[in-house]
Amino acid sequence: MHVSESELKTFILDSGLVPRGEVDAAAKEAEERNQSIGDILVSRGALSPDALRRIKAYVLGIPFVNLNDRKIPFEVLSLIPEPIARAHSIIAYRKTEKELEVAMLDTGDLSSIESVQKTTGLKIVPRLTDDESIRNALIQYQKSLKEEFGDLISTEAGKITFVKESADEAGKDVLQKMAEDLPIVRIVDTLLRHAIIQKASDIHVEPMEKEVLVRYRIDGILRDAMTLPKNASAGITARIKVLSNLKLDEKRLPQDGRFKLETETDKVSFRVSTLPTFFGEKIVMRLLRETMGEGFTLEALGLHGTGLERIHGALKQTTGLILVSGPTGSGKTTTLYTMLDILNTPDVNISTIEDPIEYQMKRVNQTQVNTQIGYTFANGLRALVRQDPDIVMVGEIRDAETAALAINAALTGHLVLSTIHTNSAAGAIPRLIDMGVEPFLLVSTIKAIVGQRLVRHLAGKGEEYDLNRAARLSVAPEERFDAAVRALKEEKLLPESAKTDDLRYRRPTETPESADGYQGRVGVHEVMNVSSAIRDIILHNATSEAIETQARNEGMLTMLEDGLYKAARGITSIEEVLRAVNE
Repeated sequence: MHVSESELKTFILDSGLVPRGEVDAAAKEAEERNQSIGDILVSRGALSPDALRRIKAYVLGIPFVNLNDRKIPFEVLSLIPEPIARAHSIIAYRKTEKELEVAMLDTGDLSSIESVQKTTGLKIVPRLTDDESIRNALIQYQKSLKEEFGDLISTEAGKITFVKESADEAGKDVLQKMAEDLPIVRIVDTLLRHAIIQKASDIHVEPMEKEVLVRYRIDGILRDAMTLPKNASAGITARIKVLSNLKLDEKRLPQDGRFKLETETDKVSFRVSTLPTFFGEKIVMRLLRETMGEGFTLEALGLHGTGLERIHGALKQTTGLILVSGPTGSGKTTTLYTMLDILNTPDVNISTIEDPIEYQMKRVNQTQVNTQIGYTFANGLRALVRQDPDIVMVGEIRDAETAALAINAALTGHLVLSTIHTNSAAGAIPRLIDMGVEPFLLVSTIKAIVGQRLVRHLAGKGEEYDLNRAARLSVAPEERFDAAVRALKEEKLLPESAKTDDLRYRRPTETPESADGYQGRVGVHEVMNVSSAIRDIILHNATSEAIETQARNEGMLTMLEDGLYKAARGITSIEEVLRAVNE
């Protein structure tokens, strides 16, 4: 089902969606690059992907279906499992005795059509749809899952075996039996599966006086997910301990463990932590999707413009130190892995020392800290430099010994990447000096420092509004907005004549995907290079404020300014930027 370039050009012009001048320019570029005119227009932002699909469908005579307001019967929707529907953008929406109509983004995806046909035994009738229809249909899966979980709790909770002795006094054999109790197994499996589908980063299981509260951290915000009966608490705890190979009868001390779960589309590692509390053991599970580290790009993480160029420049160096700073949960590790993915070529040897290994990467030698046997960051780093590495990644510089070894490795022919817990990029310098690193060593080794936070992405278009000068001053000094405008102009996203008063912003509004108007997260960054002027400031033991002022004079966007830049682009809201940056 191929559309010729001449037909496509004719129908795009007939649609009136794109001016003739832009179509002609795109046709010329498409011919030079040997690409489709449609792809060129989409990359330029002149045509949306959905509009291009509609035009192609019209040319090919394929009916277009809109699923936005359609309630699909669950027995039809579930003919295609949710992970398959999500991965291949294919939704079953209508079934007859012999046929199944499916809505797709790519009706030429014959392998998906054939797979569904084999599974259902029905004739598949493909129809074209758009991104929004697919998103709304996928939400119906989640609603059905919530209903399924509610039904499961109401049915399975009543079947939980009661133990005469209290959970505190229950022995190992009793707890083992509770962990293998079928209702408990089903509840825990559904709880984990639900968290994966919701894209949660953490699961909190918190025993209360009369109930068990389960909360998910989604997009950095902790949300109540469900309430379970109190009599499920001991069984759920025992089940999770069995999965993560923890001591069942140890309830007085915190424990740490780990287990893996594989679904149709995800391989997820759960990092488990238990903590004795007044009403029982609280469990927190961190979800680590093992394939997330690969396939990201710096642009997808939110880097752009001068900051992006500075990072690429630092990554081209063969020696030196690149640092990523920020609090816990600000995405530092993901940024490091993305940099490693760029550097991961056949002609280099990459070794890492981490605590823990969060994502597994091909062709990278990853080792994990184990403090119980004395294998620390410092000891691991000493061993790594004897392994003939070109690039070394240290999970975190948290003490003077690790800092000294990392600096030494950077001085002796290695490119070292690491993280450090400071509130800003400039703050990393005084922190390292406090650890005992000599200023003259810092100026010789540091190539770039990235400060970052994560802000929630607006789920829809949101409600547009503008800010006058008085309103802007209540948010940030005027020069912060001016810096964001300069960045927008440099990247040709605003005309040169544009002023700060011309910027428009967006508030979150409820969407089918999200009640609070946010979905997903993106980074706000500041990227600082160590210039000759900043070297002089460091050597004179100046404060982080003096370093940041000089970096801003040299064109660095601070995290706040980068947040305002993204708010002006409609990526996030000003309220979300202030929440994240001021944490």
